Amino acid sequence: MLTMGLAGALAITNAMAQTRAADKASQKFISSAIQGDMAEVEVGKLAQEKGQSEAVKQFGAMLMKDHGEHKTKAEQVANELGVKPPSGPSISQKATYAKLKMLSGASFDKSFATAMVKDHQNDIKEYQKEASKDDTAGKLAKETLPVLQKHLQTAQSLEKQTAQK
Repeated sequence: MLTMGLAGALAITNAMAQTRAADKASQKFISSAIQGDMAEVEVGKLAQEKGQSEAVKQFGAMLMKDHGEHKTKAEQVANELGVKPPSGPSISQKATYAKLKMLSGASFDKSFATAMVKDHQNDIKEYQKEASKDDTAGKLAKETLPVLQKHLQTAQSLEKQTAQK
């Protein structure tokens, strides 16, 4: 009788630990998503200022709009998960911004397109992983994937265009 109670208690404790681990993973994901949104908005502004081609400027505007709207949704999910939203992009995102800021003309366009391809490929992997979860972060990831895939296709198209110049 005592061992059955102990086994039940251990099973409940184990289930709670797994839930906390899942929550931690979702919390980490949502913080990272918010940082990504902030970085994309900033890089989008930069593309509008420094982009040589109209296509780069338009993509910058798309990034600002889409990631600005996503950031609002992600912050709501963060609140639900008990996560304090980060105050700015990650160190590597800031480094990418700084590198792009030093460029202009065709070299900006090319580096921007390449950076956006790499960034969106990484984002899609993370969002696909999170989308398999059945919590609010997973639902947000699932609904965001088509937008990220559209961004990746646009960035790949820009990358091809800038390679030809």
